[in-house]
Amino acid sequence: MSPKLLIAVVGSTAIGKTKLAIALAQHYNTEILSADSRQFFKEMQIGTAVPSFEELESVKHHFIQHKSIFEPYSVGDFERDALECINQLFLTKDVVVLVGGSGLYVDAVVNGLDDFPQVHHDIRKVLKTDLENKGIKYLQTKLKELDPDYYQKVDLENPHRLIRSLEICIGTGKPYSSFLKQKKNERYFKTAYIGILAEREVIYDRINRRVDSMMQEGLLKEAESLHAHKNLNALQTVGYKELFDFMDGKYSLNKAVEEIKKNTRKFAKRQLTWYRKNTSIFWVAFDAEQNDILDSFKEHLKAVFHA
Repeated sequence: MSPKLLIAVVGSTAIGKTKLAIALAQHYNTEILSADSRQFFKEMQIGTAVPSFEELESVKHHFIQHKSIFEPYSVGDFERDALECINQLFLTKDVVVLVGGSGLYVDAVVNGLDDFPQVHHDIRKVLKTDLENKGIKYLQTKLKELDPDYYQKVDLENPHRLIRSLEICIGTGKPYSSFLKQKKNERYFKTAYIGILAEREVIYDRINRRVDSMMQEGLLKEAESLHAHKNLNALQTVGYKELFDFMDGKYSLNKAVEEIKKNTRKFAKRQLTWYRKNTSIFWVAFDAEQNDILDSFKEHLKAVFHA
């Protein structure tokens, strides 16, 4: 095994990544970095399924509710901050655990970000106007036309990601996906992925039950407190957007909750599509015993890193 190892825990939303990450961190006597791009924001606790107080107390976590929705925080910012944190942890630890549902943010830490050409800023202005006047469906359709490959990967409900990819497509005349992974940044540490799998019906059931639990915990009240700021990028998030639509009279509350479940299921499907292309992930069953997972993962590490 490499002297320094980053363990990346991945999988769809609501599948149990936090529980596994804590088990791994306790086993290796280390700490956890969250790569969930919405758990960064302290105003968004219930709707982002932030780990419980007990979970946060059991193992030290980083990048959980450390920013405000009013502070711009990009994937590039996260890459810089996460690498700095990892460097500090590796001074005293041989293993660090990274956990996240945001594939782009995990990739930023493991491989670095891709280089994109500069494009004229007016393109972004036009796309933002299109979003306001024509809606997100227009941007989705345009991306499907210009870059069908990236259309299959991107979070289609995230207007920031849609605008970013479209401005590259339009500004360069080439698909956004053609600029991905042209080069790989070398890291001094090794990375081992562990992913959690379940049947689609199981994932969807867990998602539905989680949304119901969030509503019982006060998600509507949390969304109401953020409604005035609904246009902020951080709040273009499943669970909040649908409730904002309810508050704006577009949906009944029941319809909004069903939309949250539906859009979360779509998000989970895109997450799995993203991760299934990574052949280095060691997959485990969501209902496997933690000790069995740890034992099999250790054997996997031995085989891969010849420890």
